[in-house]
Amino acid sequence: MKTNAAFWDTSALVPLCCSQPALTVLARRAARQLERKIVWWGTAVEVYSALQRLHREAILNDQYLLKAKARWKTLSDTLRIVEPRERVRELAETMPTLYQLRALDSFQLAAALAWCREKPRGHAFVCFDEGLAKTAREVGFHVVA
Repeated sequence: MKTNAAFWDTSALVPLCCSQPALTVLARRAARQLERKIVWWGTAVEVYSALQRLHREAILNDQYLLKAKARWKTLSDTLRIVEPRERVRELAETMPTLYQLRALDSFQLAAALAWCREKPRGHAFVCFDEGLAKTAREVGFHVVA
């Protein structure tokens, strides 16, 4: 890999905010190695949605939900955000056809490609979603999962 920077998918950020068996250990290890975290503009919405889902499913109680949101707030202050530019939209539009990705995964991968100027070789992509990780590998990212 070229640097200690990586694009982080929501699936790898949520375990940094709340305990998830096996994933939290992997996410923390990646966070130590890849300190500079780059994310898509819509990632905050995805993180809050995931935390609320865990709360609805009674995986997080009220107290742990508040702690997880506080951890996210602290973490989010350190992130570099890929803004929703025209090129990101253009790239995302091709993803469902080329790779059978869903809309939000398409935006994640498109933002990652925009971050590395569409040259993914040697750039890290941290992701615990199997389908998105597989596609990220196909386009040339070094996937940390």
